[in-house]
Amino acid sequence: RVSARCLAGQHPMSLEFRAKRRLGQFDYEAEFSAADEILVLFGHSGAGKSLTLQFTAGLLRPDAGHIALDGQVLFDSATKTNAPPQARRVGYVVQELALFEHMNVRDNVAFGLPKGTDRGKRISELLHLLDLAGYEKRRPRSLSGGQRQRVALARAIAREAPLLLLDEPFSALDDSLRTSMRKELLRLRNELGLTILFVTHDLREAHFLADRVAVFDNGRILQIGPRDEIFKRPSSRRVAQLTGTANVWRGTVKSLDEGSAAVDVEGALFHSASVSGLAPGKSVDVMVRAERVNLRRDLTVDSGAPNQFLAEIVSEYAYGSTHTLHLRPEGPGPEMEVEIAARPYEVLGIATRKRFAVEIEPADIHVVPADG
Repeated sequence: RVSARCLAGQHPMSLEFRAKRRLGQFDYEAEFSAADEILVLFGHSGAGKSLTLQFTAGLLRPDAGHIALDGQVLFDSATKTNAPPQARRVGYVVQELALFEHMNVRDNVAFGLPKGTDRGKRISELLHLLDLAGYEKRRPRSLSGGQRQRVALARAIAREAPLLLLDEPFSALDDSLRTSMRKELLRLRNELGLTILFVTHDLREAHFLADRVAVFDNGRILQIGPRDEIFKRPSSRRVAQLTGTANVWRGTVKSLDEGSAAVDVEGALFHSASVSGLAPGKSVDVMVRAERVNLRRDLTVDSGAPNQFLAEIVSEYAYGSTHTLHLRPEGPGPEMEVEIAARPYEVLGIATRKRFAVEIEPADIHVVPADG
């Protein structure tokens, strides 16, 4: 297999991005940097993720801002710089792929090659890199969905682009193909040393691919950071909702003690290891991911241990490999959602009983000021 880093022939590049744009009633403003990583742009449809790629690729012009790739200015409103798309060293793959149906695989890949390239050698390297050797003369319509995706990636990489922009490229594929292509992308990223901006609204995809995540909402980045930080420690109620935190409750800080906080939520006291910016009496949002809630077979609750109580399952839903349970505490406190894998579900005998002891580690209870 050809080493993609050698094929690219360059070091990983850094992107500096700052842009503003008013589009009717939609107001976009975002700023971030990315280098040698997969930065997932995550959020619902219409949040501004695809606009970010279009501004970077030069397909749309911001009203103001500065975009530079490893020091080369692509756009700057102050100096009136706006490099044309063909002069920007970026590869761009969209959901629709836009392959040329009248061209074979070889010609589709060759379309992205810069002038002066040894076309035969370069095409051969790219086809081997993406497991497309032997498909040179095939037309796109004769290929599988995954093969078409690889052709689109090969054409994007053919430009010797150190920055790859991917706009939900796998969303039209079935689950097995989508998983395969995600693995393929991670392999390419590791071999090529690319910087990748990847747009998705799929939580599993963001988990699978991201080094860092930028959470978009209504034209703004609400939070950006390492993947685990975003999902485990959302900065606000809105970020928690967007990133799939099922349990978000309003509470009041009762006390602070040696790196932990006691928070009253609907009459129940929850202890959290998250204490930054908190003070007694302050209104807070309390967040617990559904997969971080533990069930025990015994019905004993240690009154001296934090976050233990008895609860009853009031409804449940099966999703094949996981089950989602809705629990109501027997005493005071909020109802909550629990996600449990199929094997523990069977071991605990959940199908035949409704009462369980529940416990949540203080480190799994994240608390932020209610104003975000």
